[in-house]
Amino acid sequence: MLRQYVRASRGKVRLNVIDPEPDTPQEEKATAAGIEPQTIPNGSQFYFGLVATQADQQKVIPALTPQREQFLEYDVSELVYGVGQTDKKKLGLITSLPLQGSPGMPMMGQPATDGQYVVSEWEETYQIVPVEATAAELPANLDVLAVVHPENLTPRLQFAIDQFLLSGKPVFLAVDPSSLYFKRQAGQAAMFGGPQPSVSSDLPVLLGGWGVLYDPQLVVGDLQNAEEVELRDQSHLRYPVWISLQQEDFNAKALPTAQLETALFIEAGSVSLKPGTDLTFTPLIETSEKSGLIPSASLQMAQPEEVARQVKATGKKTIAALVTGRFRTAFPGGAPKDAEPAEKKDPRAPAPAASPALALSRTTSLLIIVADTDWLFDDYCVQKFDFMGQAAAKPFNDNLAFAANSLDFLSGSRDLISIRGKGNSVRSFTVVKRMEAEASEKYKEKLTALEARINEVQGKLADLQGKKGDSGKLLASPEAARAIEDFQKQAAEMRGERREIRRSLREGIDSLENRLLVINLLGTPALVCAFGAWFYRRRRG
Repeated sequence: MLRQYVRASRGKVRLNVIDPEPDTPQEEKATAAGIEPQTIPNGSQFYFGLVATQADQQKVIPALTPQREQFLEYDVSELVYGVGQTDKKKLGLITSLPLQGSPGMPMMGQPATDGQYVVSEWEETYQIVPVEATAAELPANLDVLAVVHPENLTPRLQFAIDQFLLSGKPVFLAVDPSSLYFKRQAGQAAMFGGPQPSVSSDLPVLLGGWGVLYDPQLVVGDLQNAEEVELRDQSHLRYPVWISLQQEDFNAKALPTAQLETALFIEAGSVSLKPGTDLTFTPLIETSEKSGLIPSASLQMAQPEEVARQVKATGKKTIAALVTGRFRTAFPGGAPKDAEPAEKKDPRAPAPAASPALALSRTTSLLIIVADTDWLFDDYCVQKFDFMGQAAAKPFNDNLAFAANSLDFLSGSRDLISIRGKGNSVRSFTVVKRMEAEASEKYKEKLTALEARINEVQGKLADLQGKKGDSGKLLASPEAARAIEDFQKQAAEMRGERREIRRSLREGIDSLENRLLVINLLGTPALVCAFGAWFYRRRRG
């Protein structure tokens, strides 16, 4: 494969293959370049990595691992592309999430955290410039801006973001109606008496002014694309607010999503465009037709099995979208009053010439908005493993690819988009998922009614069995004893009926599995026999 790169470069790329034997200068050079030794079971070590150099630039793949074999073309292409970039573009990052890692707060039980892989992905192409929520303005010379789960942004900073977009610079915005990360942080903060973090995020002034509709109190539930999760009792359940999307849910005509196949979103919201807005709204990622909105607050108290009953399918919902056109400012009255410098200056000094605020985009502006932030965390996009003593990771969906594609598209660098999404080897059983969704919908009302009857009978039974006398013994007349026996019989019958309904949910799937098993066992021998008969007749003829 590397020789193909050399041939395609027409002399611009040279390949040197070096075998670093133990205790040689070549081994020292490999180690100094960042190639990591890998240990095989017998204890010996070997080096198998790749270094790219151009002038004083050097990048490395420390170890080529079998687990990333399907990503080899992308990894090598990114290496060659990255080493050729002498000046990285600047990415401004505004976030309340620890995407770049966190020192933690040991006194409150919050340990230090490592940075997320999405930041490492962005750092391959961009120089990341962190921007605090309390800043009054954006750093100069930013090429693209990413705002992820914004919290307590000052009016001055929001005005700067507005003017950044209207000036023609692209913006990537990720908000969340129910951040699972901050929900967990809230639980820890409550234990130690700390302040509660913002579970939901929103920029109502900016989004409202730009014509984007987003409700931070509503979460999308998708009955067809519900991800299977494991409960505390080790049983498994399809959870509709954990949405596992497939290739048909991505916009195949949009560059950020054209090559993607799978993605996972956790308690995401939905976005749309205000009627009458003269902007172009292009959905990038949508849910299935069996989707609906539920209040995010209801997830706090509802049991996982109850969430599916709350989802009323009302059609597709857009989780991520590209909004283009000439935006109108979200600050029609001009800069907010507190946008003036706070420090006092010499009144005799001439006031600096302020550039007039933009009321309309100078040219076509680009905004990508995603109504979820948990998808950026490693837990929902990469599988970490140890390869011969070295920490490594491989994506199990295209979340990282979507994050990188979005910024590459916004910043104009599109060289890697066509191959970035080729790597996923996981194929979900879409037919099975559809059958499960249809069966769940079919039996949902019946199962809900049955659960209510069981609870009612259990309550009456508990009341009767709880009546005790002064001696602490159960007091029951013959009529009460017969009633208890009757309720127990009803409860047993209804539990049996519930088991039957749950078994019916799997009937079609089990039948499909049996048919596939028969086809797999008999299909190949049948084809061989048919070919043998055809070949025999052909020879006889």
